[in-house]
Amino acid sequence: MRPLGGGPDYFAPSYAWAAMMAWAIPASVFWPYFDALAILAIGLPVIFKEIPQVQGADKVLPLGRMFYALPMVVFAAEHFTGARGMSQIVPSWIPFRVFWVYLVAFALVAAALALVTRIQAPLAALLAGIMFLLFVCLIHLPNAIEHPGDRFRWAVAFRDSAFGGGPLAYAGGHANEWGKQRRHALVNVGRIIIGVTAIFFAVEHFLHPTHMPGVPLAKEMVEWIPARPLWGYLTGATLLICGLGILLKRKARLAATCLGVEIVFMVLLVYLPTLVLHPSDIGNEMNYFADTMMFSGTILLLAAALPREDRT
Repeated sequence: MRPLGGGPDYFAPSYAWAAMMAWAIPASVFWPYFDALAILAIGLPVIFKEIPQVQGADKVLPLGRMFYALPMVVFAAEHFTGARGMSQIVPSWIPFRVFWVYLVAFALVAAALALVTRIQAPLAALLAGIMFLLFVCLIHLPNAIEHPGDRFRWAVAFRDSAFGGGPLAYAGGHANEWGKQRRHALVNVGRIIIGVTAIFFAVEHFLHPTHMPGVPLAKEMVEWIPARPLWGYLTGATLLICGLGILLKRKARLAATCLGVEIVFMVLLVYLPTLVLHPSDIGNEMNYFADTMMFSGTILLLAAALPREDRT
């Protein structure tokens, strides 16, 4: 019998087993999880040092950068491992479509690292916001206009608009060396985009309460979740109330903080269990999990940019 706490011979089989498991997992499954763990390992020590320095409800705001960055590296891994398939999304009139997929993947990783480490974070947030708004203008909005009756295409267009609005607001709120007028404009653009998106999503939740809460896409809540319409109605009410507060600048910082936290709870209570049950379903369960987490992150980025007591 091998004694516990043995030397290198004891650990060698474990390392070999772990290596074999890594090689046995498809790249499309392995790399999203690996990248997510890597960004957590890099970013959480930085963020946990910040949390004791802030007071009250603001303690949750530094986590918004992680909630935004972690999905970015997951999506980057999907771009790297499925570049040829992803290239079909790029408009046909743009040349070298695979090149743009790889460039976006590198940009996602760079922005995620900058946000969690706070190294050139405002600049990275500004560029990430512009990138997502370009996705909306070049891909999602034309698709929605071409199929005006497809509510899911409109939901994706609003979703990526919000993904762009949050980092724009964060850049405006934290780039102290930029002009005051430019910073104020960036914060307001992000606030308006996210406020309108929240209200649109609220209406979708009221009309289709059994769909997954947060970002109202095609997936319905699984059968084992009790009182499924109630989840949808509660999420819709929160989106509506907080969205109006954000849009109308009525306790906008508090409204954004509350909405971001509520969406985080939806991620933990609804999306995480389904991902745990189907961990290899990257294109479905992982994407829904990451989408909704990123939505919470972008709202918390906005909250971190808004002034206290709404002095805008």
